[in-house]
Amino acid sequence: MHPEIRKIVTYDEEILIEGFRKSEKPWRLFAVAAVIKNPWAGKFVEDLKPEIQAYGPILGEMMTKRMLKLAGSGDAIEAYGKAAVVGLNGEIEHASALIHTLRFGNFYREAVGAKSYLAFTNTRAGANAPILVPLMDKNDAGRRSHYLTIQFAISDAPRDDEIVIVLGAAMSGRPHHRIGDRYQDLKDLGHDLDNPASV
Repeated sequence: MHPEIRKIVTYDEEILIEGFRKSEKPWRLFAVAAVIKNPWAGKFVEDLKPEIQAYGPILGEMMTKRMLKLAGSGDAIEAYGKAAVVGLNGEIEHASALIHTLRFGNFYREAVGAKSYLAFTNTRAGANAPILVPLMDKNDAGRRSHYLTIQFAISDAPRDDEIVIVLGAAMSGRPHHRIGDRYQDLKDLGHDLDNPASV
C-alpha cells in the first residue's frame, strides 16, 4: 500500500530586509509539500490505521530527505514544523492522521536532532487556500525568536479528494527579535521554570 502522490511542491524564501532593516544574514524559511490522494475521501472509515502505518514512513522518509537537501544538513535547521490540509471531501481527522504519527514525524525529528515536539496545523480547505506551517525551535520550546509561520499556497491543491502534507523549517529565528523568551515572563509571574503551572 503506497500513497498516490500527484505532485511535490517546494517553497523557499530568503528575506534580506525585515522591518525596514537589513538582516545580518538572509532569513531563510522553506517547506516541502506532498499532494496525495486521500484514501478515505467521501466516506466514513472507522479504522484509519492501515493507511497511517503504510503511508507515514514513506512520506516521512521521502519528505525529510528533501528537507535535508534544501538545508544542506539537519544541523542547519533551527526551527521546524508540519502541517496538513485535507480537501473538502475529507475530514480534519484525515489531515491529522497522516502527520500525527511517529511513523511520519520521527524521521524529521531524528534527522535534525530535535528535542521539541513538531509544531503543527491540520485544516480543511480547497485549492489555493493558505497553507500555514507553524515553526518552533527544535530544541527549546520557549525560544520566542523561533516562533514563526511559513505561509504559501498551491494553486491546484488540495483537490476535494486530496491531502497536502507539509514539512517546514527555518535556518534561524527572526532577524531582529526583541520580545525575549517565555522564561522571563514565567520568572516575572513567580512561576517555577521547571513547572510553569506552579505559583
